[in-house]
Amino acid sequence: MLRQVVFGALLTLALSPTARATLDAQGPPAGPPPRPPADIPFSRLTPDATLPTALEPGAVASEDAIWVPGRSAGTITRVGAEDNTVGKAVPVGPQPCASLVIAFDSLWVPLCGDGAIARVDAKDQKVTSTAKVAVAAADGRIASSVGSVWVITDRKGVLSRIDPDTGAPVAEIYVARGAAAVEAGQDALWITSEDSGRLTRVNPHSNEVVEEVTVGPKPVRLAVGEGGVWTLNGDGTVSRVDPQSNKVVATITVGGETSKGDIAAGAGAVWVSTPGTPIVRIDPRTNRAAQRFTGEGGGAILVAHGSLWVAAGPQTTWRLDPRLVAAVRP
Repeated sequence: MLRQVVFGALLTLALSPTARATLDAQGPPAGPPPRPPADIPFSRLTPDATLPTALEPGAVASEDAIWVPGRSAGTITRVGAEDNTVGKAVPVGPQPCASLVIAFDSLWVPLCGDGAIARVDAKDQKVTSTAKVAVAAADGRIASSVGSVWVITDRKGVLSRIDPDTGAPVAEIYVARGAAAVEAGQDALWITSEDSGRLTRVNPHSNEVVEEVTVGPKPVRLAVGEGGVWTLNGDGTVSRVDPQSNKVVATITVGGETSKGDIAAGAGAVWVSTPGTPIVRIDPRTNRAAQRFTGEGGGAILVAHGSLWVAAGPQTTWRLDPRLVAAVRP
């Protein structure tokens, strides 16, 4: 062992200054990738409430409830945060898609079956107007920021800014092809582009593209929070982008069918849900998947009102305490 150390030191001294600088910049050899966490049966978790309704991707939280789209039924449903009461399904139009957004005292519901966005009065639970704005990506997201609603209206790479009063586009920003979802956070808009594996940062004040970041392949859904922007990629990974440097600072393997999954950030973690793997908890302090729960359910997840809301079956949603989830060991 001593001979190996001495030989390595002599070899380093024999290198040219340029070669030594290159070696130092590379750092020590990379170790083996961290082992994925052991699978934990999802059934080991005890929900605070079991709700007889399907949680679908695109659910959103208001001040006193969560709202869940019913894609096949053409409805939205309110679930009370205080008493877990599931309200009556509210008809909104054909094929609610992408994501719901709470903004400007209303609930905004993209309707892929009608090429429109319905504006719903959350108190009266009635559609008050419909804007003829086609949402291009059914599995994407819409967002609100700086007095506007933001929608991907063309998969070729068109982000449209919608005036909430008139329902008309007032600006178009061109981003990378395959644009799918837009999320607001860190005083910016973040857009995933599936075709090019990119995340585009847009300034919502100036309508200008600030940066394009290469992330994992085929990113669709994303989340902003816990110190980063997180893209759920089609190869079973999550890319973490630092909003200060606009660079990828970590790639985390989560596995599962991520193309049919969902991602959320909050309660001290980043949460991924895919069919058959209802929960993967990513620790943002270590950039590693800390837990992986497998079993029936998965594909939709939401952090809201101090709870983790997870699809637990075709017509079942579990409400969980995220602290108790994090405490479970294999």
